[in-house]
Amino acid sequence: TCGVLVVGALAWWAVRHPAFALGRITVTGDVAHNSAATLRANVAPRVAGNFFTVDLRAARQAFLQVPWVRDATVRREFPNRLKVVLQEHQPAAFWGGEGDTTLVNTFGEVFEANPGDIDPDQERLPRLSGPQDQSAQVLALYRQLVSLFEPLDLEIDVLTLSSRGGWRIQFDSGATVELGRGTSDEVLVRARRFAETVTQVAS
Repeated sequence: TCGVLVVGALAWWAVRHPAFALGRITVTGDVAHNSAATLRANVAPRVAGNFFTVDLRAARQAFLQVPWVRDATVRREFPNRLKVVLQEHQPAAFWGGEGDTTLVNTFGEVFEANPGDIDPDQERLPRLSGPQDQSAQVLALYRQLVSLFEPLDLEIDVLTLSSRGGWRIQFDSGATVELGRGTSDEVLVRARRFAETVTQVAS
């Protein structure tokens, strides 16, 4: 009983001692679109408790709510710090209709971005569209089509998957090619036939 009381007293002391009050949040990793200072300012008010009582899951969720943040790892650093490692979305393409600022990352995940956060290099990204739950499939097919058409100096501006399963390519020249419905493998077979036809006509 005496040992339990001692442990309880030590726990009570630790929870309330000011030395263990959270004094710093260190942010590392990807911070291209959010400075460490901005992140701390936005997240710190939502992180409650001290070194022992802070809810790491809640702290992680707070960071995940910040634009451009794809993943966050949060851990305690004795005696009064939190260390956070961030992974940002890496944009691969725009997603949706013309003018939409929604993006799809390199994992095929759709995310929202403020127009002012998109730099000139990203403004030249291709545009993909289709049912949102198939964004990874659309990105995967886009990558395969790029490797097919790049040797022909044909650059894909837009790849669209319709709600009825039809695929359409728009090249930077303005030319549009309907590839029809079917699986990615079936569409690739048609795309290869088209590429061969273009090569023969050019010859």
